[in-house]
Amino acid sequence: RQRGTPERTRGIQRHPEPERQSRAAAASTMAAGELSRLLDQDGDGAIGDEAAERMERAEIARAQAESDAAEGERRLQVARQQFAEYAQSKATEAAGLGSMIRDLLAACDGVGSAELTKKVLEIKETMDAAEAEARAMASDASKDAKKAAVDTNVDAAPMETANGAGGGALAAAAAADDLDDGAAEAMDEDGTSAAATHDAAADLDPSMNFVERAKYIPLRLDMDERKLLRLLEAALHVSEYTDKVDVLTFRSKTQRITKQLKEICAIMCGLVVATDYRAGQNLIKDKDFEHNAQFFQRIFEIGRRHKVMNPEKMRSEYGKMIYLLQDSQMSDVQELLNFKLVKPMRTAHALLAEKNGLAMLKDGLMHQATAEIMHEGKPRIQVQGEIKAKEKAREHLSRRYSHADLSAEEILSVLYSISDNNAYLRFNRDPVDRMIDFLKRYFDPKTPEPGFSLGITMGMGGARLSHNHERQYTYVMQSMMLWREVSNDMFKLWYLAEGDLLREGGYYQLTNTGQGLNRVQSAPQTNKAIHQVLARCQAKLGHWVGSSVVHLGDHNVPNALMFIDKYTQVPRILNPVALVVQRVEELCEDDGLRQYVESTFGGVDECRKTILADFFRHAFDGSGADNFFDAGSCIDGRLTSAWNWCSKIEKKSYYPVFSLAGFTGFDGGDFRS
Repeated sequence: RQRGTPERTRGIQRHPEPERQSRAAAASTMAAGELSRLLDQDGDGAIGDEAAERMERAEIARAQAESDAAEGERRLQVARQQFAEYAQSKATEAAGLGSMIRDLLAACDGVGSAELTKKVLEIKETMDAAEAEARAMASDASKDAKKAAVDTNVDAAPMETANGAGGGALAAAAAADDLDDGAAEAMDEDGTSAAATHDAAADLDPSMNFVERAKYIPLRLDMDERKLLRLLEAALHVSEYTDKVDVLTFRSKTQRITKQLKEICAIMCGLVVATDYRAGQNLIKDKDFEHNAQFFQRIFEIGRRHKVMNPEKMRSEYGKMIYLLQDSQMSDVQELLNFKLVKPMRTAHALLAEKNGLAMLKDGLMHQATAEIMHEGKPRIQVQGEIKAKEKAREHLSRRYSHADLSAEEILSVLYSISDNNAYLRFNRDPVDRMIDFLKRYFDPKTPEPGFSLGITMGMGGARLSHNHERQYTYVMQSMMLWREVSNDMFKLWYLAEGDLLREGGYYQLTNTGQGLNRVQSAPQTNKAIHQVLARCQAKLGHWVGSSVVHLGDHNVPNALMFIDKYTQVPRILNPVALVVQRVEELCEDDGLRQYVESTFGGVDECRKTILADFFRHAFDGSGADNFFDAGSCIDGRLTSAWNWCSKIEKKSYYPVFSLAGFTGFDGGDFRS
């Protein structure tokens, strides 16, 4: 062992690390030297507690140095891209000013004095030179950012084109394939690509394209599966998996992971015995864990399916479950376990494909059989008629497409699952639609109403951006349009995120991100999908204000699980605000409350505009951190600003209106689960 260390040291010298990783290399060499010194001191191989503690400190320092080097590289890449986008925006502004000057020169031709025309010509020449310089700088910055992304194997986020259409998003999405060729697309249970037909279906109405949607819609749980779900929740609730596994130490992590996994499996077996003695006896009698692999795969798949369909449930248990399943996919752990805990999620499309029933998804009655029945503004007889029509459509589909392999109950299960997805969209996407409607209804995109301008200035009111009314209106609109598209595609993004997290051989690094130890891992499938969503938004809006950097796999958003968790908070933020704004008029039916609203705000509409103007200003002002990497105008920074606004709601002048409307907080839901 003592002779092997110098050989490794000479190997490092023959192949030096790049300069950007010098800190990590130095820490690694220090750790190797520390180990060599300890081995020299203890020739018999016995390392005492003090030596072990020193070794552990050296290992922690090495891991942290590697993490800091990777994070520094990522920050440099983001800075390059943000500078390129800034340069491109300035080039676009220069082009706009040049066009205005040319129009002014044309208006002065033959009308103004010769002296005025001469001055305008001088301004035009200066502006033309500035525009050419700005375009050249933007082009150079964009090339440098793309070259750096290729050199460092980091996927480039979309760059804003000269017309602001965001044409670089598709190229960036395509570049994400290079990160992991083996996991570039989600796979169905039969091994076919779940995303292969997405481009062909993109031109169709997403709400009507049931073939594409069904690929990512989990099946609703039946009664037997719900019993197993309770067992899983109980086992995860008492588990301290992440407390035992996610710690920085030089000791074997594989042994700790295997021990904890077997402990959770043993707890679940014990709960089965306590619930149903005969079933539990058959499960554990003369068998070890690997003989019950299908049982464990099924119970964990049920938990994953339940969480996707009910994001407000399993708020602490789901993270533990995903991390233990992620660890179980490691090759070293699988060698010790001798069985797998992960299997593909059961979806509506997978069931119909297995039972030869995909034709039903193209039936014209699918929309009526799965549509949400909205009662607002409708008489009771109309609502009852819509319910009966929906039930008849379900009965017709179950009779028409059932056969020997596909029962009517299974067809109804698929229809109920798609209906659940529509209910999810109603409660998670519709709040974004209502806020977009409020923005359009109460604010003019060009001309601000006195007292209700959306303009913000850096340093005032906590803002870290400077936008005039028109620019802030566009910035807010595009941010909420992006949130709407993410909410609309959440089931697909969740499906792909689990694919990134649970892929076999996936590597992650345990890193102190400033918010405790987190698992930092790349997410190529999720990254590609979110860039496609971003490209759709940019194509619809035609102009993009701010940065288009997407944080994923860095200190801000360590992995795909954190990404999903961030965007499931959007309806928790927007729904209370939308409900309060809607209820202001209802509150004013009380004479005392009407007097309060009129004396404080000037009326119902003024109260609404006061709330909305403050939200649209300071929930999108780049606040939430002291630098433009952790917050600002990037894709994730917009949500960070909204969180920051939520934390200050009690200090707002209109907070009494929130309290009167029944507001209790932005968290909501069942805190226990």
